[in-house]
Amino acid sequence: MKKYLLLLMTLFSLSVQAQDFEQFFSDSTLRLDYIFAGDVNQQYIYVDQLSKSHRWYGRRHRLAELPLAGNGQITVFDKMTGIVIYRHSFSTLFQEWLATDEAKHTKKSFENVFLIPYPQQPVRIKVELRDYHDKVTAELVHEVDPKDILIRQLQRKKEAPYITLQQAADTTCCIHIAYVAEGYTAEQMDQYLDDCHVAMEALFEHEPFKTLRNRFNVIALCSPSHDSDVSQPGKGIWRNTALASHFDTFYMTRYLTTLHLKQLHDWLAGTPYEHIIVLANTAHYGGGGIYNSYNLSYTRGKHFRPVVVHEFGHSFGGLGDEYPYGDSDPMYFADTEPWEPNLTTTTKNPAKWQNLIDAGKAGLIEGGGYLSKGVWRGQEDCRMRTNEHPDFCPVCQQALTKLINFYTVR
Repeated sequence: MKKYLLLLMTLFSLSVQAQDFEQFFSDSTLRLDYIFAGDVNQQYIYVDQLSKSHRWYGRRHRLAELPLAGNGQITVFDKMTGIVIYRHSFSTLFQEWLATDEAKHTKKSFENVFLIPYPQQPVRIKVELRDYHDKVTAELVHEVDPKDILIRQLQRKKEAPYITLQQAADTTCCIHIAYVAEGYTAEQMDQYLDDCHVAMEALFEHEPFKTLRNRFNVIALCSPSHDSDVSQPGKGIWRNTALASHFDTFYMTRYLTTLHLKQLHDWLAGTPYEHIIVLANTAHYGGGGIYNSYNLSYTRGKHFRPVVVHEFGHSFGGLGDEYPYGDSDPMYFADTEPWEPNLTTTTKNPAKWQNLIDAGKAGLIEGGGYLSKGVWRGQEDCRMRTNEHPDFCPVCQQALTKLINFYTVR
């Protein structure tokens, strides 16, 4: 019995130690490049490349906790003790693609890039992909020796300077946002910086970002493109831009994304960043946002401000879309509660946001997650539902506040 208690005390001690950043990590970033590949029947994860850059701009506390579940997770284990020393979650364009009809008959591969603090000693890293029923569909475990001579040393791009738009009150415990230029030529950088200021002020007009503004550090990376504007495959228009982004993702006219995530992170190497907002110099309406990856927004139209805020709700907040979109290729099912904090597939008590229901600030409104039935949201309208609504609803505000606190409250 004493041996059992001693073991429990040892494990508890190791768990507490796992929160000590200085014990396990150095002030640098390990960039993990992976290839996710396959089709709807089978998915695979491959290591592509490992890189190191100076400084770590993510959290230094609550290292073994997840902010949200996401559609995938990275877990870092200290090799010697086996304890978890870092965890993070994400979603990917690859997993979205698996819900399309194309994935039923075609195999594809997608780039993915993730950042973790640089370990002092060898680690084991586990990467998991989960389906829309929260079941693990692919898993990779590999070891990383921080002294491996083949870990690439990343350097700043001299042709892509950055400026600080806003400095956080405490830069050692804040959320780092980087704007990236897409479809702006070198001669259009003044226009790009103006757009960055518009986007930033639009975000901080919304609660809870408005109240918690001083917890965000914001930069603008001036990544020049050869061509102005971005590609529109549906119109036969292809342009040479910094990130090779394009509309018509998954043959959806307004879905604007980039498949070149390694290129995106190469541009950002050596800058203070974690969350990425790409501004596209185009008048064609659209955008896209992927949790803990990036978001991309058009800029030359009347809906620029609400779209860039909406997409940040996806990429930073993990919020789901609250509107229906044809009821095809469903991503939400009655047997699985969504990990997104503003959507639910059950009306049973207590609901996910029961405290807001009890306070009369929210309810259960059917329709969301691209479906008209079987998914519920918290209010009739919200920034995650329409461009016209001026605010995030109380359910989304509560979720965003919790996430901001996760990253910034020690």
